[in-house]
Amino acid sequence: MYLADCHNHTCCSRDSQAPLSAMAEAAAKAGLSLLCTTDHLDLLGWHGEPLGDWDWTPVLKQYESALAACPKGLDLRLGIELGAAQFYPERASDIVKGIPLDLIIGSAHNVALEMGGEDFCFVPYTCVEDCHRALENYFSSLYKLAGSDRIDVIGHIIYPLRYMRRDGFDISLEPYYDTLRAILNRAVEHGRGIEVNTNRGKDVDAWRPVLELYRQAGGEIITLGTDAHEAQHVGLGIREAADLLRDLGFRYHTVFRRRKPEFIPL
Repeated sequence: MYLADCHNHTCCSRDSQAPLSAMAEAAAKAGLSLLCTTDHLDLLGWHGEPLGDWDWTPVLKQYESALAACPKGLDLRLGIELGAAQFYPERASDIVKGIPLDLIIGSAHNVALEMGGEDFCFVPYTCVEDCHRALENYFSSLYKLAGSDRIDVIGHIIYPLRYMRRDGFDISLEPYYDTLRAILNRAVEHGRGIEVNTNRGKDVDAWRPVLELYRQAGGEIITLGTDAHEAQHVGLGIREAADLLRDLGFRYHTVFRRRKPEFIPL
């Protein structure tokens, strides 16, 4: 089976120390056919602070070096995880202009600026009401991203649930199904895809309701990614995610080349 990890981070992200070469070696050992590196390009910091200019030099230099030494049989591609494009759409366009990217993941990591701009990782979830307040804000951002031509796929739609579970709250998405339908319908209408983010192999089955809604919306563009920040996590849950897609009636998973989808039979 042709398997791909299309969401992972290297030492060009502030929350990873892994060189791309090590990630590529791990991908080959895991039996992957493709690794698309997607370091963080965030327009907002963890606590809502606007971030300055982005220097592409380390990303491009590392990619060229890793490409030259890439393990035989592994297709290595260049992507980025673009954070906060829903708040700064014009800056998002300008910052990626002229860069030979294969994939742009659009992610909403931060609550709205009027709520403080914190990354959902740092939001205090002290009660169920905190969780629902954060999710309402989060889904509002995803709706904006779903119609954006600055991205190719919407990143980790269930992202805040990671941190709610961490803090002891197992929040069901069922009350948000209508909201998710609106987001996914909008994504399909605008030719945007979604990703199944396995969260290093921990969150595969949690994607089932989102994928069922996406299939009902007529969606077909689905990338697979681990969100690995260390080489040891590359590929975790990718095979299981592909199996889940097949079980739900999808025929393909997707990889991107120069921001054009390529459909891989499951």
